[in-house]
Amino acid sequence: MRSLNRRFRSIDRTTDVLSFPQIDGRPPSYKALPLLLGDIVINPHQTKRQAIENNVPFKRELRHVLIHGLLHLLGYDHERSNTEKIKMERLEKRLLNALEKLDHKR
Repeated sequence: MRSLNRRFRSIDRTTDVLSFPQIDGRPPSYKALPLLLGDIVINPHQTKRQAIENNVPFKRELRHVLIHGLLHLLGYDHERSNTEKIKMERLEKRLLNALEKLDHKR
């Protein structure tokens, strides 16, 4: 994961998730199906460390990084501005909470 982060983002450290959009620079079109957004690569070791640090179950942290990666594929970018960061974090929380509610209904 560190080598991917270094190669594609020029950041020489590990990370929890990387997203590689299929189409750069424009939001995806939802008119044509199937819809291929891109690839999400998750580092399970980093995700586990974060789960421990955040005192949450691994499954919850895994969902969080997956949602984070998916939002990047949909065009969200927390590094663009503080406003975008807040917007993305709010949406992450909403989606994570919605998934947890679905789990409780089972």
